[in-house]
Amino acid sequence: MHHERPVALVTGSTSGIGAAVARRLARDGFSVVVHSRSSAQAGLALAAELDSAVYVQADLADDAARVKLIDDAIAAWGRLDVLVNNAGISRVIPHADLAAATPDIWHELHEVNVVAPFRLIALAEKALRDAAQRGRSGCVVNVSSHAGVRPKGASIPYAASKAALNHMTRLLAVSLAPDIRVNAVAPGLVDTPLTAGWTHAQQLWKERSPMRRAASPDDIAQAVAMLVTSDYLTGEILLSDGGLNLT
Repeated sequence: MHHERPVALVTGSTSGIGAAVARRLARDGFSVVVHSRSSAQAGLALAAELDSAVYVQADLADDAARVKLIDDAIAAWGRLDVLVNNAGISRVIPHADLAAATPDIWHELHEVNVVAPFRLIALAEKALRDAAQRGRSGCVVNVSSHAGVRPKGASIPYAASKAALNHMTRLLAVSLAPDIRVNAVAPGLVDTPLTAGWTHAQQLWKERSPMRRAASPDDIAQAVAMLVTSDYLTGEILLSDGGLNLT
């Protein structure tokens, strides 16, 4: 049977930005594939809460798991229109402490933050091209970071992985057009459980950013939804930092 609703896969969507994106796209009329590496209970609960959703568990550091995730996502409703690469990992390392940024940490962050999104796009390419045959281009949104645009961030390996994700976004926008649009959202500080203890950053955003606050997960979900809705934007890195980069 032909599924009428467009389908979106949102990786890392059981909390924070990912959960806000999943809820927003569900509200915008998408069937949603919720994903996480380990929090299956939260994933099943979110999928049950949404109008039309399934949950798939997968460790994105493992390529066989990436293949299975895309297979399962497409199998759920027989189509895939939107891929939101939100899953990512971070390590907090002082930038001046070069010895602490070990090769293992570089490899670990690169694998999840760069190789995984690339592989998911490659694996989903055919399904996303099929979406274009239904009248609207397939769409990829990569969730990046302001740390990939400016020399900031939790650690140098993290920031470098996000810079790579941003450039990959531009490269794929050229390669996959016009069937598939590829954009990124680059948040600054976002209020999530992860950043609750980051008092210095919170102070910075309250005092220095023109908007005088950090982003909420819903602010970022709004930016993602905007890129999904747009039929013309591609290759854009949407800096969503409340204007901090201007100061």
